[in-house]
Amino acid sequence: MSKIPFFDSVGSPLLILFFVLLLIMQWRRPLRRLHVKLLRRLVRNIGFALPAFVTFRLVLLPIPLLAAHWAHDHQVGLLNWLLPHTGIRGWVGGILGFLAFDYAYYWWHYATHKVPLLWRFHNVHHTDLDMDVSTAVRFHFGELLLSVLFRVALVGVLGISFWSAIVYEVFFDTAAQFHHANWRLPARVERLLNTLFVTPRMHGIHHSIVRDEFNSNWGTLFSVWDRLHKTHRMDIAQEDVTLGVPAYRDENELKLGHLFRMPFGKQRDWKLPNGTVPVRQTNINTATEE
Repeated sequence: MSKIPFFDSVGSPLLILFFVLLLIMQWRRPLRRLHVKLLRRLVRNIGFALPAFVTFRLVLLPIPLLAAHWAHDHQVGLLNWLLPHTGIRGWVGGILGFLAFDYAYYWWHYATHKVPLLWRFHNVHHTDLDMDVSTAVRFHFGELLLSVLFRVALVGVLGISFWSAIVYEVFFDTAAQFHHANWRLPARVERLLNTLFVTPRMHGIHHSIVRDEFNSNWGTLFSVWDRLHKTHRMDIAQEDVTLGVPAYRDENELKLGHLFRMPFGKQRDWKLPNGTVPVRQTNINTATEE
């Protein structure tokens, strides 16, 4: 597993190309006004992500894939038990495994907000005072290490195949770049895409400092899970969304050293520096956005 040909030769180049493309598109058609200079944020977020990249490639990707191989070889997991041994088993199992992975990640994302240990690490991602495609890589390497256990358990219990796992990983990373991007799609186009997929406006609301907005839109690839569980929101215009975490509004507290240490220090309450809890007085429908 030192080499994963599909990901290393196909997936990674495509993800890098997509990242560059989104940088260009968000520069040409920004969705939200940035408060911190783009180059400074890019250097900070990508620099912060370097240990996460290493963790991802050496631990997060190969260990669940090894677990998928083991589950297949030993016929372990629900999909291996329930699906008949026929010619279509691979395709049906692959599709079901792909969908199961995305649905499980809806709940993992929920857990990263609700479980104190997980939130210590995920909080770093949300402290970004702006949001663009570089926010998609702004994850603490500790969060990735914790997610390895979740992924191994997932592929073992469900019997998700090697190919479902690796193809989903490429789609997962592509979706994360897309819905974090500061790209203003035409509102009608985005509403159409959002019937099935998580989009920049949808995920922008999730990064709000207003708690009931922050506690919505948990999906990664498909928006249908949020619709199913009534956590879907598209009712706030992006110019009315204040991004970040209320307790961290000072950019000087969000430099690289601070971000690496943040999970290990005292955690702050969901309040602005003046002690108030952010609330929204009125909601503006995104139908007014063009």
